[in-house]
Order: sequence, then C-alpha cells, then structure tokens
Amino acid sequence: MSQPDIHLYTAATMNGYKPVIFLEEAGVPYDLTAIDFAKSEQKAPDYVQNINPNGKIPSIYDRAEGRAIFESGAILWHLAEKYGAFLSDDPVIRSETLQWMFFQVGHVGPMMGQAMYFQRIAAPNGEDNPFAIKRYVDESRRLMEVLNTRLDGRDYIVGEYSIADMMIYPWARAFPWANVDVSDLPHLKAWFDRIDTRPAVQKALTIPVARPQFWDDQADAAAFLAENAARFASDVKKD
Repeated sequence: MSQPDIHLYTAATMNGYKPVIFLEEAGVPYDLTAIDFAKSEQKAPDYVQNINPNGKIPSIYDRAEGRAIFESGAILWHLAEKYGAFLSDDPVIRSETLQWMFFQVGHVGPMMGQAMYFQRIAAPNGEDNPFAIKRYVDESRRLMEVLNTRLDGRDYIVGEYSIADMMIYPWARAFPWANVDVSDLPHLKAWFDRIDTRPAVQKALTIPVARPQFWDDQADAAAFLAENAARFASDVKKD
C-alpha cells in the first residue's frame, strides 16, 4: 500500500491543530508524527535539518513534491492550492484570505499566546506580572472585537468557509484559556458556534490528543495547568 502524500508533524497546540483541521475537512489522507515537547523532539537535529529549521511545529513533508514545508500559514496555503479546497479562485477573495491569515499570524496568535503565557506559565512559576497580563489580555480582547465587527453580516471570515477560518479559529476559540471575555460579542460567538458544529473540526481537535482545557472553561484544567507550567519552567527567569 502506498504512503499518502502528506506526512504531518504536529502537537496539541493552537498552531498544531490548524493543518489537522484542513486535512480532516478536505478528507485528505495523511500520516502523522506526534511531536513530544517533553522530549524536545522538535529540536532534534534531524528534524531541524530536514523538516523545520526553526525547531517548531507544525510542519509537513509532501512526498509527492519531495519537500518539507513549515509555518502553519504556508502549510495551509500549500494544502489549499494542492487540493483545490477552502481557497477561492476569485483574486479579491484570495487576497482577503491572505490578509486575514496574516492578521492571525501577526496579531491574534502572538497576543493570545502571550496572554496565555503570562497567566498559565509565568504566574504558576512565581513570575506574576499583572502589567503584562493586562496588556496582552486587553489587546487580545481588542482583536476579538475586530473579528466580531468583521463577522457582522458574514458567516465566515471571507464570506465562505476558508483557510482563514482554520487559521484563526484555534486561537480565538481558546479565549477561556487566555481569560478573554467575549460574552458581549455576538457575531464572534455565532462564528464559534458554526465552526464548533463541524464534525471534521471536532475530530481534528482530538488529534494528536484532545485538550478541552483550551476551549472549555468548565473543563478540569488543574492537572494540565501544572503539567504545562512545569514543562516551561526553565523558560521563566529566576532570581
């Protein structure tokens, strides 16, 4: 039996779920290597040399083309063009899709990521910084307002369901983990509801492992919080 074209290297993070969502939504065969951060597998010499020079996830290896691709936005763009899915042929919509993908890469991911880091990693390791927490939570909230405005009158970010939604959703939907209040943003919440009900998305959010703590403020987060904070303890400055 021949191998699928796409081999995915990923982990259970907001960035890591993005290509899984595409592959599951598009019904594309793939095989997967789950990267274990506890073993620093993303920093292994072979992985850095041959798959991702930045030592991060996600990455893919496209066997048909004989090359690796890293960075989640580049991966989704490659997959969308390769399989002719979730990327419009209309040049204006394609441009809008790319703009909103960069919005996630340049704004939503970094700001939400720092809001999570200072609350979920730094603070449990004794580096409680209320100024940093407020700065990143407030900016994350502002970005959620931008999305809410964009989604007024639209079902999805560029009108039709696209890789822009797949890029933004895992980060924005993790608002409980970042402690960002979205209760008064109806268009954003309706967008969450639409994507939440997509079976392929819900399957994707269990691959390589489910992390319900990211999405559900009622999920038991204590054990995962301790594990996650401990994993990054060496990154936190100590006196």
